[in-house]
Amino acid sequence: MANIIRRREDTNYPALPSLTAEWDPFRVMDQLMRWDPFQANWPQTQGRQMVFAPQFDVRETPDSYIFKADLPGVKEKELDISLTGNRLTISGQREMEEKQQNDNFHLYERTYGSFSRSFTLPDTADVNLCKAELKDGVLTVVLPKRAEAQPRKVSLGSGTQSNAPKA
Repeated sequence: MANIIRRREDTNYPALPSLTAEWDPFRVMDQLMRWDPFQANWPQTQGRQMVFAPQFDVRETPDSYIFKADLPGVKEKELDISLTGNRLTISGQREMEEKQQNDNFHLYERTYGSFSRSFTLPDTADVNLCKAELKDGVLTVVLPKRAEAQPRKVSLGSGTQSNAPKA
């Protein structure tokens, strides 16, 4: 007597992929690389309002660290930039526009609310010379490197730095 395995029709199991479908390892790797384990648990909405979370670019140049973020609609008075020890914290909020009674939205994708981001700075950052600017909706924070951390030119043969004027 042969063992026959039957699948119950009333279960809610997802359908198995067809064996004739071609397996694409690049598609699988793309899906794995885009998978964010925190995204599944992150609250995307607060009621009907989505979370406002601006993304930052952090760049290092030979003489400074530069932080940039697109913050359209955020006013300067609603932005707070603070330095505590070696931690840079940028927080703010973007207010929701007032809806008129006769407005009829067909699509609502813009996000509003409060945000806060913190960055740990390297020891080479000079926090006393920090500069910030909000222009055309783009926030730029520049932290210069300390003088001793910046690259210096060394003369051949003498082993000393070449900051001294040549005669």
